[in-house]
Amino acid sequence: MTADGQSSAWRDLRPRVLSAMVLVVVAGGCIGVGGFAYALMVLLAMGGMAAEAAGLLRLPVRSWRGVLYVLWAICGGLSAATGHWQYFILFSIGSCVFGAELCTIMCVIIMAGTALLWLRQASIWPVLFVVAVVVASDTSAYMAGRLLGGPKLAPRISPGKTRSGALGGLVGAVLVGGGIALLSGLGSVEMALVWGGVLGVSAQLGDLAESAMKRALGVKDSGTLLPGHGGLLDRFDGLVIAAPVAAAISLAVPGAPFWSAGLHDLVHSLVAGLPG
Repeated sequence: MTADGQSSAWRDLRPRVLSAMVLVVVAGGCIGVGGFAYALMVLLAMGGMAAEAAGLLRLPVRSWRGVLYVLWAICGGLSAATGHWQYFILFSIGSCVFGAELCTIMCVIIMAGTALLWLRQASIWPVLFVVAVVVASDTSAYMAGRLLGGPKLAPRISPGKTRSGALGGLVGAVLVGGGIALLSGLGSVEMALVWGGVLGVSAQLGDLAESAMKRALGVKDSGTLLPGHGGLLDRFDGLVIAAPVAAAISLAVPGAPFWSAGLHDLVHSLVAGLPG
């Protein structure tokens, strides 16, 4: 790679790092405080992602349908934030009135927001686990891809992603998952390594799915709110998949950190949920 190529590859690193630092401070503070501050952050993020989705799919945000779409996402999260967890399904299904594409994105936004609110109920650790693993996956993939290069992962979907980056992201997610479990003193470190890997793969799938959507729509970024990252959908594409996965796992081990769940816990939870 030439010097110009190297400069081009790293040109977005500084704004990416600076905006990431701001995100860490704001999100970290809200996660730590919990309660109203945390719920407000999640609701604002849900509304922001809905606004970006509307813009991507040519639904004017300032139109009455655009405003309704954004409020729909916020109300879906608000129902969970106020303890009415069952209503998130109704808000998800009901969003079909906006059409199939906008409904699909709305379902993802509402499930992600509800999952993040659910995970914060017991303590700070489940949310920290998910967020740290997703950030580690993204950062490790970015650095490994830039440093090692090599064959593309999915050139038709995202030409910039490499197989070395995907592997680096997986390693970072596994290690950070184990590190959070060790730091918290909760659950099994061994299972945390496993679930860290699962969430890392989930985050990468979310990233690829959003890349495929943007490619189909002919846009580079979902927005411009976050320098170096694009929009909220660009930044949280991995989190919106990883958080619901973690929340679903947590249902198998009520009262315990989700990363303590083993295969037997998952099987028992599924069997117990069967009718009869």
